[in-house]
Amino acid sequence: MSLLDYSPYVDPTVVPRLTKNQARMSLTAYPPFLERLVGMWSRLADKPFRGITADGHVEPGLVRERGNHPAPGRVAERATAWLDMLAPEERARVHFPVDSGLWRQWHNTPLLLRENQLELLALTPAQREGALALVRESLSAEGYRRTRTVMDNNLLLGRIDDLTDLLNDWSFTLSIFGRPSSASPWGWQLFGHHLSLNCLFCDGHMVLSPIFMGVEPDVGDGASNRRLFEPHEQAALAFARTLGERDRTRAVLHGSMLTAEQPDGRYHPDDGRQVGGAFQDNRIVPYEGVPVADLSRAQRHRLLGLAEIFLATMPDDPAAARLREIERQLDRTRFAWIGPINDVDPFYFRIHSPVALIEFDHHSGIFLANTDPARFHVHTIVRTPNGGDYGHDLLAHHYAAGGHHGHASHHHGHAHSHDGGQTFHSHD
Repeated sequence: MSLLDYSPYVDPTVVPRLTKNQARMSLTAYPPFLERLVGMWSRLADKPFRGITADGHVEPGLVRERGNHPAPGRVAERATAWLDMLAPEERARVHFPVDSGLWRQWHNTPLLLRENQLELLALTPAQREGALALVRESLSAEGYRRTRTVMDNNLLLGRIDDLTDLLNDWSFTLSIFGRPSSASPWGWQLFGHHLSLNCLFCDGHMVLSPIFMGVEPDVGDGASNRRLFEPHEQAALAFARTLGERDRTRAVLHGSMLTAEQPDGRYHPDDGRQVGGAFQDNRIVPYEGVPVADLSRAQRHRLLGLAEIFLATMPDDPAAARLREIERQLDRTRFAWIGPINDVDPFYFRIHSPVALIEFDHHSGIFLANTDPARFHVHTIVRTPNGGDYGHDLLAHHYAAGGHHGHASHHHGHAHSHDGGQTFHSHD
């Protein structure tokens, strides 16, 4: 698909045209036109972490299953090797304590909101490849492919809009939290436009949550390369079409995706219909949609297959463990849908249980000028409600069992990095 296919949606008068310098701001100092977005985020940034809940209370006693990463030692070596490639000033901008509050300041825009935020764009080619080596070693092959597709798509969008200074394949921030090691908790975070991966390693286990992935436009490169989110779309439609009239009526929250027809409280111009986006760590999300407990065994199996597509970012063992965790809660799971169920129109859906919040949204334009949602702009989110995001509950268990805290300084004794005293995890 050529760039010219999107010429009707390129309108410099209605899409953001920030320079890189204009994009560098903070959560407390930003232009008035960003009050709708950054103003809301700034009010949420310092709230103590609770996690997404259905009623404002974290549900106790949930059985969590965390899979073991196949090579945690190699992942830690990749992280240490990358830190060793950086100058001390660069390391201070990317290396933080494992319980840093900066975990929660990811977002899916090209804005630079962290003080002294360092993007891969500012590094040498060798340093960039070192960063990607860490990501590649951590994820499944499919997860790494998706990650690189999102990054490459950002450059495609920049070329379409003539904004490659702001939108390109290296405008992403990689941070390390804690000391990379097989013995102590640590993790990494990669985020930027349409991408956020939050990966924690603790006691051999891997947690990858929240995950945000999106593209604008969702197009393949050549006839043999599928659109990134086509499998998600097709599996969702196949499942939705199995619903009988009664169950479909309960599942469909609203029949239209048109922007002007969205009910109050159902739609946000920047988040679309999604409820689990950036800075929404403590959001109360009541259960909506059809109860999966009321569906047939075949339908439940198909729904698990849909969830499995979203989990394929992780290596086999962590993905399988996460799927088992979701399966145990199927009787308490709801499936919700917005929009028509056909092969043409955009739609939104949500899989929600005490242990999973999975969202898919066809979005209206941000850097393209379509005011109504279209299938070529996609946002997806995978979260772990009730305190599971960022491995929060896993870390709390580790410390309660007498585990040691992971520190930001690593084995060569470089300067200890800090985040201004912000803390995230509670170790009571």
